[in-house]
Parts: sequence; C-alpha cells; structure tokens
Amino acid sequence: MNICVFCSAADLDARYTTPAREFAELIGKGGHALVWGGSDTGLMKVMADGVETAGGRLVGVSVDFLAHKVRPGVDDMVITKDLAERKAELLARADAIVVMVGGTGTLDEATEILELKKHGLHTKPVVLLNTAGFYDGLKEQFQRMEDEGFLPLPLTELVFFAEDGAGALAYLEEQAGIQG
Repeated sequence: MNICVFCSAADLDARYTTPAREFAELIGKGGHALVWGGSDTGLMKVMADGVETAGGRLVGVSVDFLAHKVRPGVDDMVITKDLAERKAELLARADAIVVMVGGTGTLDEATEILELKKHGLHTKPVVLLNTAGFYDGLKEQFQRMEDEGFLPLPLTELVFFAEDGAGALAYLEEQAGIQG
C-alpha cells in the first residue's frame, strides 16, 4: 500500500518523534511505501528514516520552493511547481492518507483531502493520527459539524481517528483488505 503521510517538517520533541518512529517502522516492516512531502527535515525526516530502515519504499513529492530540502537517494522524487500541484500529486500516488501532527501546512493538506472526500472526488481512507491528543480539539470540532448538520456524510465515513500508529495501520490494512 502507498501510504501518504502529511506531517511537520519542524524538529519536534520525543512525545511526537518516538511515536512517529514506531509508526514508520510499522509501515516499512509491513512492506508499504511512504508517500510524503519529500523533505529531509523534522518529522518528515523521522518518518523517512524509519520507513527506509525497516525496508519500505520512499516516494517524495516536494515543491519547487522547497526543493533544496529534499531527501537524497529516495526511490522516487517529484518536484511540483506549487502547493496545489503537490497536494494533487500526493493524493494521486496514495492508496491511503494519514495526517500526523503538524502546523498550518499539514492542516491545509488535511482539510483539502477531507473536502475532496466529502464531495466524492476520492474514496481513499483518511486517518488523523491523534498523537498525544494533538487533534482532540479538531475531533471535537468535527463532531460538532456532524451534530449540527454541516457534513453530508457520517463523520465515521469521512475520517478515522487513531490514537497510535498501530491503530492507524490496522485500520488502513482492514480498509484495503490486507490480513495483518
């Protein structure tokens, strides 16, 4: 499975890097590919290091203005002209999407992917990996959106909230019909 992971390029502390490293190892050991923003910094680097070390493939999709930060020696690297093209390319190369901790860029990616899914423009499973309760507030907001009629489909069909990488990968493999 090609698993697109949206996450931060910032250097973060162990409460985020340790679970990310564990999730990356599960992806690699499961024979899956990491499709990610291609950066060799921050949490993106932690994910790429872990997947590569565990034997998984790396598929990077960077953007022209960040090309100087790409990870060398990956299995496949694409450089897009802008962020919109990058998001489209990431989605096109993915069988599933996992949104990890991140800032405004990660939130932008997450909301666009969910909006496309809401409108039926893709049916790929989407997981919000709620490491250390990072997305508790967003989960509450989504629940309110559903409760007050802002979502045209049940929240459970739109996104799955996982508390750890093992839960995220188990959900994705179940959705793909892969026996764990």
